[in-house]
Amino acid sequence: MRFHAAASGFVVVLLSVSVFLCVTVIQGQSDRRVTYTSTQICGIKRSTVEIHCTYTYPSRIKNKITTVNNTLWFTKGKNNAPVDLLTDSDYTGRVLYQCENNKCTLTITDLRLRDSAVYKFRFTTNQPGRKHTGLPGVTLSVTDLQMQVIRSEPRQDSTWAEVKCQSSCLPDNPTFIWYKNGQKTWRETTSPSHTSKVNTGDYSCAVKGHENFPSSTVLIQGHNDWRVTYTSTQICGIKGSTVEIRYTYTYPSRMNNIITSVNKTLWFTKGKNNSPVDLLTDSDYTGRVRYHCENNKCTLTITDLRLRDSAVYKFRFITNQPGGSYTGECGVTLSVTDLQMQVIRSERRQDSTWAEVKCQSSCLPDNPTFIWYKNGQKTWRETTSPSHEDNFNSTDSYSCAVKGHEKFPSPPVYAPQLPSVSVSPSAEIVEGSSVTLTCSSDANPAANYTWFKQKGQDPKIIHQQPQLVFGSIQSSDSGQYYCRAANMFGRRTSEYMSVNVKYSPKIPFVSVSDSADIIEGSSVILTCSSDANPIAQYTWYMKNGNLLGTEPQHVFSSIEASDSGEYYCTAANELGRRSEYISIDVKHAPQLPSVSVSPSAEIVEGSSVTLTCSSDANPAANYTWYKENGNPDLQLISKQQLVFSSIRSSDAGHYYCTAENKLGRRTSENLSINVQYAPKPPSVSVSPSDEIVKGSSVNLTCSSDANPAANYTWYKENEDSPKASGQNFTISDIRPEHSGNYYCEAQNTRGRQNSTLYLIVVAGKSEKTILALAFSLLIPLLVLTLFVSPTLVLIMRVLSISAFRSVTAAKRDATEEQVKLKSSNVRA
Repeated sequence: MRFHAAASGFVVVLLSVSVFLCVTVIQGQSDRRVTYTSTQICGIKRSTVEIHCTYTYPSRIKNKITTVNNTLWFTKGKNNAPVDLLTDSDYTGRVLYQCENNKCTLTITDLRLRDSAVYKFRFTTNQPGRKHTGLPGVTLSVTDLQMQVIRSEPRQDSTWAEVKCQSSCLPDNPTFIWYKNGQKTWRETTSPSHTSKVNTGDYSCAVKGHENFPSSTVLIQGHNDWRVTYTSTQICGIKGSTVEIRYTYTYPSRMNNIITSVNKTLWFTKGKNNSPVDLLTDSDYTGRVRYHCENNKCTLTITDLRLRDSAVYKFRFITNQPGGSYTGECGVTLSVTDLQMQVIRSERRQDSTWAEVKCQSSCLPDNPTFIWYKNGQKTWRETTSPSHEDNFNSTDSYSCAVKGHEKFPSPPVYAPQLPSVSVSPSAEIVEGSSVTLTCSSDANPAANYTWFKQKGQDPKIIHQQPQLVFGSIQSSDSGQYYCRAANMFGRRTSEYMSVNVKYSPKIPFVSVSDSADIIEGSSVILTCSSDANPIAQYTWYMKNGNLLGTEPQHVFSSIEASDSGEYYCTAANELGRRSEYISIDVKHAPQLPSVSVSPSAEIVEGSSVTLTCSSDANPAANYTWYKENGNPDLQLISKQQLVFSSIRSSDAGHYYCTAENKLGRRTSENLSINVQYAPKPPSVSVSPSDEIVKGSSVNLTCSSDANPAANYTWYKENEDSPKASGQNFTISDIRPEHSGNYYCEAQNTRGRQNSTLYLIVVAGKSEKTILALAFSLLIPLLVLTLFVSPTLVLIMRVLSISAFRSVTAAKRDATEEQVKLKSSNVRA
């Protein structure tokens, strides 16, 4: 809501508002208008009135959004320019503007009779032809409450009188209060008229609810021969001159057997506490008034007239009779005007102006002669015409006077002087605050002002009022401004005014020197910048809040992979601070890969085993697994993990992996895989393997593939105690009773396996020994065939029977000195 007031406080008292038809006035384009709620309103003197209007305008013209720069109310113009009521001295402290959503209200308090006028609303936009005034305006009529004596009838010592309390602007259904000498008298009435017996005294009236605004008083006497007669009720005078007001007065020579005598006479224009103020004691007239009376014929003389002397003057005389004061009712209206030099038309010509001027006043003497002045010296010839045409220089001033009144020339007219510019507030200008630039120049007629902003070589008109107001100034409003003051006699341009708007930092712009990939080891610069006034101070932080530096730039001379992450900078000045983040992703070749195995405990054949290769790399590495297998090694898989769903003993060995990206390749150290498994079926052997002579030594050997290595135990069938421990079992001095079934057991933490050996001591031919050996070989072969096929089993059985028979025959023929041994492996 926009709110303008000429005073900080006021009391709204509305006595009367007359309502008329709403009038819509369209000016210029059809979508620019000012609509007044009422075009005729009235108010009683010293009360308050409100004048309402709405205004509309096109939201956009030629793709330019319309904004309202200024609104004002005015009643009169000066040199064709409206005078804003807020700056009009007649209304100081008595007017208030309120505007919201294009609805505006003008409030005028402490109404005065001279406030009667036509009030108009004007708004100014940023568009061409931007000024628009609502016509015809609102006519305000201000009247005072009057106490009028309709008739009076003297009756011996008293008088019957009919009085009337009246105004052209009364509220609806008023109630009237009556006063005598300032005190309530009679009863309240709803009729403005009252008839009653009256005693001599000052009578007045008021409207109930508005007792603070009573009427002027009238003197009611008991006889009809009290009278004041003015020679003229309307006179005028030029400012600085002298006027005389003449009058006569009469009164009854005797009342109540008392001879009447006049004790005092006085003139007044205003009252105080319902009592007239004698001009001789009024400070506004000190040394300027004189009374002269002779034979009840009197003269009031006022010298050195001033504009504020314009008023209604009344004469009062006071006698020795009870209530014996009397005031001339109508009084004399004095109008004081000054002589004015008015520019009728002008035409600019290079360094001068050709103009027609007029010397005028509403109170000129008869058949005046006019005198013309240039820079205070007479120029041109005297004329009987109030108009004159000539060439006027912008550096000179001109005035006029009426012959015989040369001491009271008109105010001079002249071109604007060098404009002065000022800024409010005069302290630092902070973004968002309200700032007003004011341009002023001594000129008559008053200058029109135009504001410019310098943008390169193309200054732009931005405002056409004495004041350029920024309701909420922005940093973009910084710059150099100047104003131009112009009237009909010339124009002058002010010096430049720099508007330096202080503002807190904007959101910082953060950047990295290498916008492509950031490679480990390279030099990288982080830069922080922010629009701020005063200039911002910068601080760089890591995301965790660790301080990095207090410069606009932070430099990594040789950036490392560990420097990857999120950083932010703050830009701060005395008005505030802002922050912004940036992420850094440092690219680097793979680090030395690490390899691991899961599970990390002992690896058992048949279990699931996973080898994992990992390396810190950016971009992420691609992995390949190898197994040492000579040169070249065996490439297994191009994945980060090498998985054995059921590992075998043959998978044991040395493994390694490579990690590779576009920046490089690294190879891990070897990872040794040790697969534990139970012993395989043992194999047994006999030494010597040919004919063994009785009494010789025989060595039996058992071996089995196992991890961890197997422990061996030798047993002989049908004997409870082991024969031997260890991989080898030696029989010294072999004899026939050593014949029989032997077996060895291979055992580790993962399991055990057995193998059987049949030892035969025989005598006879060597071929029989060979046959015995063949038989011993067929036994394990027979066991193996059990797992192959039934047909093969049958064949093996036949062969076994034949072999068995041959062996039996060999036993019978063998001698005790010859022994033949053969071993055979059988699956336990």
